Amino acid sequence: MEAAMGLMRRMHPKHTETALSALLSLMPDHSSDLLSQVDQPLQVLCDVDCGKEFILCEYNRDADSYRSPWSNKYHPPLDEGIFPSSELRKLEIEANDVFAVYRDQYYEGGISSVYIWEDDNEGFVACFLIKKDGSKTGQGRRGYLQEGQWDAIHVIQVGPEEEGTANYCLTSTVMLSMTTDNQASGTFSLSGSIRRQMNTHLSVADTHLCNMGRMIEEMESKLRNSLDQVYFGKTREMVCTLRPPAELAQQVRLPES
Repeated sequence: MEAAMGLMRRMHPKHTETALSALLSLMPDHSSDLLSQVDQPLQVLCDVDCGKEFILCEYNRDADSYRSPWSNKYHPPLDEGIFPSSELRKLEIEANDVFAVYRDQYYEGGISSVYIWEDDNEGFVACFLIKKDGSKTGQGRRGYLQEGQWDAIHVIQVGPEEEGTANYCLTSTVMLSMTTDNQASGTFSLSGSIRRQMNTHLSVADTHLCNMGRMIEEMESKLRNSLDQVYFGKTREMVCTLRPPAELAQQVRLPES
């Protein structure tokens, strides 16, 4: 299992689904662990009842159907699906409305979905998802890339309230894939994923939704900085070392033989 997870961490996001399917056939006894621990690029489905798109993941799936956060119905229809309680459903509706505003402000478009369900420890779990298509054919406002995908998955486990506080455990994963193709820079592909975790106790006086929103905002800022330093920073350093700009090449003279 450890070797399988190490392989999946090094896999190109575009090949995650194929690699996971192969591992499931090789390790059928670990299928539940693989499906719960391996994050796949997010898929989108349209809710025909309200005409809105929602994101598909393991957290809103029951059998082969997926529950929409907008209509609270399964697509395709499912007779005995799992639904949140009325209290959590109310929180889920509010979270989707607030997170849509957050998505537009930070991502300038894209698709977001929030799913909330009961936990076995008398608390609840919330999953916040964002998918942004930055390619030329995408719906985003900045289509500079030939192909570009940003998938963010935030899962927050909220413990039961104790003396006005609750424990929040946030696990965040970001998957990035981008490709450029033009005469100036040629064809260039960059992809990868990063996962981080945050655990803290917070007062519930500001409501669970405010606490979870602040945690996601802080975590996404850290993840963006890490991606910028690790992926873009290291790539820029390697490219400039192997193929320095013309100005730098004129200043640096090779030693005479």
